[in-house]
Amino acid sequence: MDIQVIILAAGKGSRMKSRLPKVLHQLAGKPLVQHVIDSCHLMGANHCHLVIGHGGDEVKNTVNGNHIQLSFVEQTEQLGTGHAVQVAIDGLKENTPTLILYGDVPLIHHDTLAQLAEIHLADPKGIALMTCYLDAPTGYGRITRGDDGQVTGIVEHKDATPEQHQINEVNTGILCCNSSQLADWVGRLSNDNAQGEYYLTDIIAMAVEDGHQVTTAQPIENYEVEGINTLRQLAELERVWQMRMAEMLMDGGVTFRDPTRFDLRGTLSCEADVVIDVNCVIEGRVVLKQGAYIGPNVCLKDCTIGANSVIKANSVVEESIVDKNCNVGPFARLRPGTHLCDNAHVGNFVEMKKTTLGEGSKASHLAYVGDCTVGKSVNIGAGTITCNYDGVNKFQTIIEDGAFIGSDTQLVAPVKVGKNATVGAGTTVTSDVSDNALCISRVKQTEKIGWKRPTKKN
Repeated sequence: MDIQVIILAAGKGSRMKSRLPKVLHQLAGKPLVQHVIDSCHLMGANHCHLVIGHGGDEVKNTVNGNHIQLSFVEQTEQLGTGHAVQVAIDGLKENTPTLILYGDVPLIHHDTLAQLAEIHLADPKGIALMTCYLDAPTGYGRITRGDDGQVTGIVEHKDATPEQHQINEVNTGILCCNSSQLADWVGRLSNDNAQGEYYLTDIIAMAVEDGHQVTTAQPIENYEVEGINTLRQLAELERVWQMRMAEMLMDGGVTFRDPTRFDLRGTLSCEADVVIDVNCVIEGRVVLKQGAYIGPNVCLKDCTIGANSVIKANSVVEESIVDKNCNVGPFARLRPGTHLCDNAHVGNFVEMKKTTLGEGSKASHLAYVGDCTVGKSVNIGAGTITCNYDGVNKFQTIIEDGAFIGSDTQLVAPVKVGKNATVGAGTTVTSDVSDNALCISRVKQTEKIGWKRPTKKN
């Protein structure tokens, strides 16, 4: 779709009580303005012009266009929404459909934007205006219509008559029109008002006076056009969004123990019969296969959990793959590069990093296994550590099929433990262990009969 976008994102956001530019506050793990940019990409826009001001450099360094061209225009003085559009006009392509959006209205859906663009394309000389209906419209600009039902203008709440206060159709500020006409209209704006600002809403009456029709559309959901001005509003909209995501997942067959205690900060793909317990946080791209169970207080990031695998309470899985019928946790941590093969088990207080744990193998408790390849049916005892780092470089440990690693073992990499080998408890392994061998490196046990404990000196 040949359409360009202006996103107004220059405001300081004083009511946020934060040094961070308002549009960089996060909702669902992503900056507010990034949500808007991503929706523009999904609806097919080809160029976003981002009007920045307060914290502009920080905004530039944070957001990305992904697959959409992104330009930045600085508004050095914040003189109203009309002025913000004025500073962006020179960068627009002439006679091109142009959307005007807001960096603090993050949840506008791409289908809603596409609908608004289509309405404009049906009448390229007019304005397609996004409105919504509110039961309590106090504070919002009202849409005024003539006897024929056509839009005649927008009246601000403070300027409205008692009769106009009864109107429940309100302006969202989102609109689509021809860029060349937009340039003409904003060029005619006046700041002759109490605030000394240029109001974009004034172009609606201009368009009507010029004989052009203003056609309205409504969002699929009203929350799509809700703006954020305070941290309280941010928290409220976060819960609205998270509940919507939970509802979509439940419609697809996911069971939530409590959908109000769930946070999705990325994308989640689930097969049938997945169960998610309370207080789980999902980040990045996560895939849950059929029958997977995610226990309470679990954090998953950029990972795949296989069919019928169980991630128990308070575990963290990041950039890892867990195959089918595995058990992880509680209180386990799988760091990036970890792969658990079918039927593997990682127990409480076990940490793994860049490790493949073979089919049917287990590390049940209190172990660190890093930079390691573990074969099938291996048992790694409590207190085992792969000593993979010499202070400068990382080294590999290989544990082959059927090996048994006793408790409190240190495997000093690089080292290999052969097939079906046994490493006795308390052993420090510094060289390779042969297949089917027993490896022990303990100090001989001694006793001192009648030994007296030391006493405290006065």
